[in-house]
Amino acid sequence: MELSLLLAEQILVIFLMMLVGYIIVKIGLFQAKDSKVLSNIVVYVCFPCVIITSFQIELTEETAKGLLLAVAAAAAAHLFMIAVVYLLEKPLRLNGIEKVSIIYTNSGYLVIPLVTAVLGEEWVFYTTAFILVQNLLIWTHGVSVLRGQGVRDIRKLLTSPNIIALAIAVGLFVAQIRLPSVAMDCMKSMGNMVTPASMLVVGMVIGDIDLKWVFRQKRPYLISFIRLVLIPFLAAAGLAVVRNMGLHADSEYILMIVLIATAAPVAAIITQLTQIYNEDVRYASVINVMSVVFCVITMPLSVLIYEMLGTGNF
Repeated sequence: MELSLLLAEQILVIFLMMLVGYIIVKIGLFQAKDSKVLSNIVVYVCFPCVIITSFQIELTEETAKGLLLAVAAAAAAHLFMIAVVYLLEKPLRLNGIEKVSIIYTNSGYLVIPLVTAVLGEEWVFYTTAFILVQNLLIWTHGVSVLRGQGVRDIRKLLTSPNIIALAIAVGLFVAQIRLPSVAMDCMKSMGNMVTPASMLVVGMVIGDIDLKWVFRQKRPYLISFIRLVLIPFLAAAGLAVVRNMGLHADSEYILMIVLIATAAPVAAIITQLTQIYNEDVRYASVINVMSVVFCVITMPLSVLIYEMLGTGNF
């Protein structure tokens, strides 16, 4: 219960950051279109820095096994979410933005600060497993789904800054190469911008949108329900079963991190990608805003279900 309450508190902090972005547009300091530059900085500069610095830790048998468990759980979670979308696509007539909004979560921008606050900085390493899997998918499968077409230039997608950053990070981790302290300090500072900058982008995008209109839209409620309730609650039950298999000494918290990432609201990068590829950024932002608002309740509940099923106190 304590972890669930702490999680809710940290989500509120993230929400307030988004509110700042909304306010600075409303009072005329910036325009909503100004957020596109910030989006590009986050996607192509800040986020790669987070990935690389997260892997700058000692390679031991325990960390290696823990990372493999986290990667396997993250891959299974993504396959599960893709399967859910596949089953619901035709009955619910899901469009590209809705599909990627259900599958891809705010696993980096939101989860890293949450894990740091709730479990401690040493556990951030395991969040990179989910980030790794999601980045490999979002820049291939996700972009193709969003644009409603197959991946025509796989080379271009696989050479994106985020994929390159993942390759560099894993290579440095396996080879146990430590970056100079000056370079690490620089990248950590850049990485620290990810969460506030991403939330500012979302807030700025909706700055010229009537919020009453946002919450009058019916369709985003359905997408938010699937993203925040249906998928996380089922995932909590599944991960609780795996937790009790005793696969790793730290499986309780490793799998909890995967669950937090799975239960997170819609990925902020979806809003940024709709800007980059000239899709319906307003609709993507509406879904994002709703999911961020409602996750204050649903994410702690998902973790609570996981804890109760894992301990047999349900």
